[in-house]
Amino acid sequence: MPNNRIALVTGANTGLGKQVATELVSDGVAVFFGSRDLARGQAAASEIGDGATALQLDVTDATSIAAAAERIREDAGHLDLLVNNAAISTTRTDVGDMATLRALSVASRVPLDEVRAVWEVNVFGPLAVYQAMLPLLRESPDARIVNVTSAVGSLTMMADPTSPWHSNFEPVYAASKTALNAVTLAMMVELEGTDIKVNLVSPGFANTALVNFEGTESVQDAAREIVRVARLGPDGATGTFTLWDAVDLPW
Repeated sequence: MPNNRIALVTGANTGLGKQVATELVSDGVAVFFGSRDLARGQAAASEIGDGATALQLDVTDATSIAAAAERIREDAGHLDLLVNNAAISTTRTDVGDMATLRALSVASRVPLDEVRAVWEVNVFGPLAVYQAMLPLLRESPDARIVNVTSAVGSLTMMADPTSPWHSNFEPVYAASKTALNAVTLAMMVELEGTDIKVNLVSPGFANTALVNFEGTESVQDAAREIVRVARLGPDGATGTFTLWDAVDLPW
């Protein structure tokens, strides 16, 4: 991979985002660590050192997104890689485990304000960042967008009663990832015939705050497919929906 690439990873101050950003920096990529809390982003970037730059970026705030795009334009002039990673599973603070959260998230019980809040980050956030960063991506000869989703967003898989995750499908987090998949497909369609590649990736079930640290895989293992796709060159695949190792998922 060329060592002069410029990348933006949203939600990069912790979890999967931090792992992906760290591995890209180790490749020689100059990475903007997008973080809603600038201090946390600065702390994460300082741990990595040269090649990591903290960037205040709240994917739900249009002013923040515009300022981040302008900062990247001023500092780098273009963007080669956008990793839309920032996501939340809930806004609730009164739930101690994922089983309880799922029980409270069924379609008949979940507060609509909770659905809207999660979708604001997981669906509208990536679309807003895409719109702001696309002019910068167009300035790159080898641009790629990687949207981080989840296998639970696959309608084909979730509609199958034999799927182990079938009973976990709900209108908050799971359906937000289905919507993100649809938004990603719209990006793929729009950018057909251009040099900008778009990929959708389901990471592993990472042991992070997103799932109340109930994940079954280390952050390093769970991030592998995101990193693999982010490292693809100009001849790498586009229009894919995969999990590790390059296994195609149904939409």
